[in-house]
Amino acid sequence: MAPSQIVKKEPLGHELAQVRFGRLYREHGRAVLAYSLRRTGDPEDAADVVAETFLIAWRRLGDVPAGDRARLWLYAVARRVLANRRRAEQRRTRLGERLAESLRTELATPPVPSGEAAATLRAIGELGDGDRELLLLVSWEELSPGEAARVLGISSLAARSRLHRARRRLRALLEQRETAADRNPELDMEEAR
Repeated sequence: MAPSQIVKKEPLGHELAQVRFGRLYREHGRAVLAYSLRRTGDPEDAADVVAETFLIAWRRLGDVPAGDRARLWLYAVARRVLANRRRAEQRRTRLGERLAESLRTELATPPVPSGEAAATLRAIGELGDGDRELLLLVSWEELSPGEAARVLGISSLAARSRLHRARRRLRALLEQRETAADRNPELDMEEAR
């Protein structure tokens, strides 16, 4: 037998699967869509359910019964898809509620810095964006210079060098403020109010 006469069975099986799936969709796609629409009320959600249902049907095409029983099988799959979507939505809702409650309790009583901490925060606010971000990553987020480098997309060596310069600039700002406060104690009292 010549090589051109050899028939590959796999593509033929795939072609038959495509034909069967196409027929399955043509015969039952509208019914599954109507089923989904009646249960979701939203055309976009219903279309997502149909898509997921037929994706499962494609993956499990050998399990899909023939004839009208296929519609019942697809309804059962769509029912499970809908149930999974409802559970996922409930989980997202509960998670959102927990997060909102957590944020409310944490943000309800934010710590108000005073004294040296307040002066340091004001000085950090005066730094450039790059210096400020690097200092905050290292101090507030408690990252190492190498970890901060990965966040910023720079080399570890560059992060250490920039951190050194940022700390030096912050120290200079704090010393300037301290010197100004020593010369004018009333100014310091006004800032404290």
